[in-house]
Amino acid sequence: MAIARPLSVKRPRGTIGKAMKSRARRSPMRFVAPLALVAFCVAFAMVWSNSQVEGHHSRAPQTTTPAATTPTTATQNKYATRRRYTVRTGDTLGGIAEKTGVDVTTLQDLNPGLDPQALVAGQKIKLRE
Repeated sequence: MAIARPLSVKRPRGTIGKAMKSRARRSPMRFVAPLALVAFCVAFAMVWSNSQVEGHHSRAPQTTTPAATTPTTATQNKYATRRRYTVRTGDTLGGIAEKTGVDVTTLQDLNPGLDPQALVAGQKIKLRE
């Protein structure tokens, strides 16, 4: 049902024309956001495609060699003549055994009061008699 307007009320002239003119004068900045989005997508695609190159990505598969699993000769020589080891922060008895080349059981036999769960940084451990 339509509402009847009295004939005496008139619309101001030129209202629609003014609205159309204001649309025509829009700022050219309205194109910046879509252009920025397109530029971002292109840059992202370039970075992603370059990261897939075989020789350039940082997650290259690492191969283990037998030398990597055993202590190096420099490490063996470093602790070969030492009689004591000073515990560092984060050291474990197994880690000390790997570094020094001495078995864990030998370390426990040489240090009878040693608690492997309560190693303290600065603590001295016997490696040899």
